[in-house]
Amino acid sequence: MSPLQHVPTAEDLKAAQARIAAYIHRTPVFQSQKFDKKAGASVIFKGEHLQKTGAFKARGAMNAVLINQEHAKGRGFVTHSSGNHGAALAWAASNIGEKAHIIMPSNAPKAKIEAVRSYGGIIEFCAPTLDAREQTAKAVEEKEGAFFVHPYDNYDIIAGQATATMELLEEHPDLKYLFVPVGGGGLLSGAALANAYFGSAKLIGCEPTNASDAHESFYGGHWVPVTTADTIADGLKTSLGKRNFPIIQSHVDEISLVTEAEITDAWHFVLARLKQFIEPSAATGVAACLKKSLQGKAGIILCGGNMDTQNWALR
Repeated sequence: MSPLQHVPTAEDLKAAQARIAAYIHRTPVFQSQKFDKKAGASVIFKGEHLQKTGAFKARGAMNAVLINQEHAKGRGFVTHSSGNHGAALAWAASNIGEKAHIIMPSNAPKAKIEAVRSYGGIIEFCAPTLDAREQTAKAVEEKEGAFFVHPYDNYDIIAGQATATMELLEEHPDLKYLFVPVGGGGLLSGAALANAYFGSAKLIGCEPTNASDAHESFYGGHWVPVTTADTIADGLKTSLGKRNFPIIQSHVDEISLVTEAEITDAWHFVLARLKQFIEPSAATGVAACLKKSLQGKAGIILCGGNMDTQNWALR
């Protein structure tokens, strides 16, 4: 096996699905009569918040680790991450007996720091900027000889993330709409390829208004990095990846922006009515769906469920 150097093909996605099947959960899909009534349509949820490590990131990380295990043998892996990808890479590396160095911003959520540690990740903190993340990761890569796995701007990662949408389409091939959160774009670009090869849904990327670089890039026709991202959806603060953007441009139908209030309302509805504990990033897809006038069956990928439960003390 060698790392993908091209946009993943349908065969690449099928290979990734077979490669990681023994390691990940095939996450459940489910419906809610209350949500269907609120949305005015039949809506299918894909529960990636119930995935290993609590997010879809386990898929891409496991695919990248298995493909690159010979390159990393005895030296381990390195990445930068605010949480979910870091935990996923640490978990994936541990599955093959390798270590993982995770560069995390100093303001990363406590729950996500603890998650990375629980999977054996070796954490090094840096300033909360993309430049600091990249420079620190580069220094560790050079010092340790570790193999760098980008959180989203990586074709092996994209192919792995695509498997979530592949599973959803296998069970519900008649989806007319598909709502997918977007931060760096790993999940959305993977969904875009899976839908292009195996589905025919109208694909809608879902992004906070307070972190709208994907929206600006998509409608402006050129890549725009994020400048400020003050959103409760901490997993979506990252700039869109340069490999991800062309895929999204080619195969995504629209990017829908949602406000902090809309994300909050959607999060509370999912917890109260669906009884599912998701993170705010996952609520963006729910919020975007509720804003849309649907003319057919829709799917929403609930991308993750990692957040600090201590914020909700019972007494």
